[in-house]
Order: sequence, then structure tokens, then C-alpha cells
Amino acid sequence: MSRQIKLIWDFRGPASAKTAEHHEIHLKEYIAAEKLPLEITGFEIFGEMHAIAFMVVTDDNMIAVRDALKPHRGEIYGGQ
Repeated sequence: MSRQIKLIWDFRGPASAKTAEHHEIHLKEYIAAEKLPLEITGFEIFGEMHAIAFMVVTDDNMIAVRDALKPHRGEIYGGQ
């Protein structure tokens, strides 16, 4: 099985939660437009001033997605 990688976009400031939530919509649109076999996206809120949007990719599509969407960071994804 291919390793899964969580690509992360950080948002900071008072509007970070809404921005991260909205960014997830664009991640889903990208997956659909590119017909990628990816299903895991989301957003997390870490207080009033920090939130993230994320997409889980496999090793096979990590480089193409990274180069196209320019996430701020990534980490190995451990599942649910």
C-alpha cells in the first residue's frame, strides 16, 4: 500500500476558520477537476487565530499536487 501524506495549508488571523473551511471547497474542486483518486480533505480549527485546510494524497500523486497547489507543509498521515 502506498504511503499517505497530509498536505497542509495554514491560515492565521481572525478569519482563519472561515478561510480554511472555504479552502477545503477548492481542494475538493481540484480533486474533481483532475479526476484524482483522493477522498480525504478537511479543515481543523486551533483557536481564534489559527486553522488549517488539508488534503491527504498518496506518494504517487504527492509531487504533482504539491507543485500545483503549493501547500505550506506536509506530514505522514496516520489515518482516522
